[in-house]
Amino acid sequence: FFFVWIGPSTFIPLLHPSPSSSSSGIADCRRPTLRAPHPRRLSVLAYSSHTATAETMAKTASPLKKARTDGGPAADKALNAALAASTNANPPKPQEVCRVDYTPLPYKVTKVSLDFKLFERRAVVETILTVEKNATDATNGKDSNDEDGLVLDGDETVVSLRKLSVDGCDALELDADYILKPGKLIIKAETLRRGASNSNGAMIVRSTVEIVPEDNTQLSGLYKDGPMYCSQCEAEGFRRITYYPDRPDIMATFEKVRIEANAKDFPVLLSNGNLVEEGECEGESSNGKRKFAIWSDPFPKPCYLFALVAGDLGHIEDNFTTMSGRKVLLRFYSEHNNVGKLNYALESLKRAMKWDEDTFGLEYDLDLFNVVAVESFNMGAMENKSLNVFNTSCVLADPVTSSDANYYRVEGIIGHEYFHNWTGNRVTCRDWFQLTLKEGLTVFRDQQFSGQINNCAAVTRIQNVLFVRGSQFKEDDGPMSHPIRPDSYIAMDNFYTATVYRKGAEVIRMYDTILGSQGFRKGMDLYFKRHDMCAVTCDDFLAAMADANGVDLSQFARWYSTSGTPVITYSSTFDKEKGLYQLTLSQSSRNDEPLLVPVAIGLLDKGTGEEVVPTTVLQLKEKRMTFDFPGLKGDVIPSILRNFSAPVKLVPASGAVDESDLAFLASRDTDGFNRWDAAQKLYEAAILKVMNKEAHDETLHRVLETFGQTLKDEGISDDSIRAYALILPSEATLSESVTVIDPPAIRSARKHVKKAIASKFKGELLDAYTKLTATIEVDGETFKVDGVSVGRRRLRNVYLGYLCSIVETGEEQKEAAALATKHFNSATGMTDTLGALTLLASMGGEGESAREAAIQKFYKDADGDPLVLNKWFAVLAGADLPDVLDRVIKLSSSHPDFTLKNPNRCRALVLTFTMNAAAFHDEEGAGYEFLGDILEKLDKVNSKVAARTTAGSLIGWKKYNEKRASLMKAQLERLKNMPNVSNDLLEICSKGLK
Repeated sequence: FFFVWIGPSTFIPLLHPSPSSSSSGIADCRRPTLRAPHPRRLSVLAYSSHTATAETMAKTASPLKKARTDGGPAADKALNAALAASTNANPPKPQEVCRVDYTPLPYKVTKVSLDFKLFERRAVVETILTVEKNATDATNGKDSNDEDGLVLDGDETVVSLRKLSVDGCDALELDADYILKPGKLIIKAETLRRGASNSNGAMIVRSTVEIVPEDNTQLSGLYKDGPMYCSQCEAEGFRRITYYPDRPDIMATFEKVRIEANAKDFPVLLSNGNLVEEGECEGESSNGKRKFAIWSDPFPKPCYLFALVAGDLGHIEDNFTTMSGRKVLLRFYSEHNNVGKLNYALESLKRAMKWDEDTFGLEYDLDLFNVVAVESFNMGAMENKSLNVFNTSCVLADPVTSSDANYYRVEGIIGHEYFHNWTGNRVTCRDWFQLTLKEGLTVFRDQQFSGQINNCAAVTRIQNVLFVRGSQFKEDDGPMSHPIRPDSYIAMDNFYTATVYRKGAEVIRMYDTILGSQGFRKGMDLYFKRHDMCAVTCDDFLAAMADANGVDLSQFARWYSTSGTPVITYSSTFDKEKGLYQLTLSQSSRNDEPLLVPVAIGLLDKGTGEEVVPTTVLQLKEKRMTFDFPGLKGDVIPSILRNFSAPVKLVPASGAVDESDLAFLASRDTDGFNRWDAAQKLYEAAILKVMNKEAHDETLHRVLETFGQTLKDEGISDDSIRAYALILPSEATLSESVTVIDPPAIRSARKHVKKAIASKFKGELLDAYTKLTATIEVDGETFKVDGVSVGRRRLRNVYLGYLCSIVETGEEQKEAAALATKHFNSATGMTDTLGALTLLASMGGEGESAREAAIQKFYKDADGDPLVLNKWFAVLAGADLPDVLDRVIKLSSSHPDFTLKNPNRCRALVLTFTMNAAAFHDEEGAGYEFLGDILEKLDKVNSKVAARTTAGSLIGWKKYNEKRASLMKAQLERLKNMPNVSNDLLEICSKGLK
């Protein structure tokens, strides 16, 4: 999720000849606006093929009656009605799809024409496909069975097939000419051969279907979100719009997409490519005037990149001049009340376009780029060619409603979706097993963009590694563990995972580390030269990298097929007489053969702290290797895995970390990332010792010493770096370091260490907080999202968090509540407001009244803003209170602003609660039962959100004690055995129980 022109100088609109002028659905138009094509664009030409007659079409299905143009009920029975009834009554058993079974289709679609007529509770979709024999057909041209015809995917439970024809054929008969199966429509090869074909051997297939977007709560396909129609087709949503070969290796040119709707309610009609014509339709329906728009996309694309939006939308616009001098119009659309929150996203897009030109020489290829903000959206955003659709949470931003984290997210995801134009759209995946080809690569590109554009590479790297260690490692260790290129799936949507995206990005980063930035650029250039406008595999990307640099990467290819997190162990010796330091590295993974692991290392003199060996990348190619570092004057301390050069776990061969080395690195390492990482490991050691009731005085002393040095170190000029260096490891990160997870114990131990730090440095923390507050006040109320301003706010909130952790006595509770309340009331932006509210929401005792006052004020100030309300629900669900589950249950069952139909709202409350580990994993199992109740309802509304909400919260039962594990498994069994459980949820539960 995240896509030449030779012809006449005058524009010829593409209006396909229709079987019957009275029922074609292509209305006569008046006052059309004709758009002259850019000379680079393909000419839009009518098909030179035979056309079925009205009589022929009438034999297949009754023509649409005149009254139905106003949205009246269907007058004829659907051709797939019996199949739909059968599927609804007896859903087919889930089928596992395996990567090794991939074969090209015998026929492919090369051109597409679509006509959408949108009415209340009915949308009519007319499709014209140009079909050709596939040159890569695995059957070598032999039509051995029915499957060797034209295979179209379609969900008969939502797509009502009204008409079907092949130009040049008589009326088609079910079973004789075409076959309907659950999820499939197959036009037999013999039927296609009887049809008329042009000089290229192409055939024309026509269909008409009806769908009800208002009933589409799955938000896959075409659905209606409030006053707006919107589509989402990745991974397999296009089959919920019409019958089509819904797979990424079928790349067709969508030469014409015509959209027609009520002019008053839907004045904005958008699709991919260039707008070539728009106007009002002749006559009026019973619901008023109707308008149309015609779009044409010159670039071939898979259907998952198709997009349609219709609504009454406002917009902002600007221009971007490309490196070749072309002017591109940029437009951002949203509901009218949100238009003022689009500016930051637009500026982010311009920065992303310039960065991609400067870094990879990649230029945008059309003259128009549209972005639409949608409230109800399953994912963060979608890279549809020239029409990106964004979840509002990933595109809207202003100081009142958005935190610094929101701004960072908007910029990163804007970049991600734009970068997909080349890594995903121009070059796409052959099949969905190759998803990391586009997603892992594009995540790496957006991470590089975010770090470089804001001059905060170290901070960005820390944030990315925190996610990998806290979420992706957890996935690697669970029942849903899979390689970045999976081998099989039941529901493809379940594999839009941290592994495919984030570990996939780490694998791409290793290419960059091994080959160097120049070598990586050479590989990218060759990749685009070979595969532009093709659907390819991960192997093709690896081959381009290897060939461009003249290196053998066959061993590196094992990363694509290896699940789990590899472990690197290290040991060392120093020969004082020879001045020789030897570092021995060993690797273990789920692959029987060794991986190629780039291990970045530096050496620091043990006495002076001087860096005596700068960052060097060691290539670990064997199970065990020893590396020599001669010519040293004294003993050294290694700084290993600098910048997290590989997605692995690093552990000492002895099994116990040397805390004195960690303290040394935490205060002296010249590598910013590893300096932060050493402090994290030291903090972790103290927390785990407290949790395990082990002696921890010496460890805690080192922690306090390290914290104090970081707090006062004048050599740290970046406030964000200082902030991250002071923050303790998260509960999720700590959970990855224990054999049996005890969430309440982890929380208690972490709070103990945090309080010890805060008590020791209370005066220094308060002084630092006060000084930083004064510095921020000097800047005035002008809100800035530059690195300096963001760093100050981040560090100030870290100080506040420590100061508010001292709440043992009533007086301490009052003091903490007063400080947090002052911070809350004086906040000039959402970052500070949210920082204070999060602390207040967990306050009890003497801080209870301040807590309730802040919660009520935040809700009132939100004034119904959906994104602010999402924050409110999330804060309440994440609160550290003994009755938090009761509060969440009440919110989910009776609060007027909560709904399961909105993915953002559902994630804000339900998913956040499952991440509130100590509360969710209460040993009596009430949290598990609540989630089971929610998922039972949610699966019927939106199975994709239900599956993702389950994935990280119940299936990890093996890492909990026997009592918790049995209760978690009971909920998985319950969900798995529900009548008509979705494939999405069934796959997660089934694998989770293994």
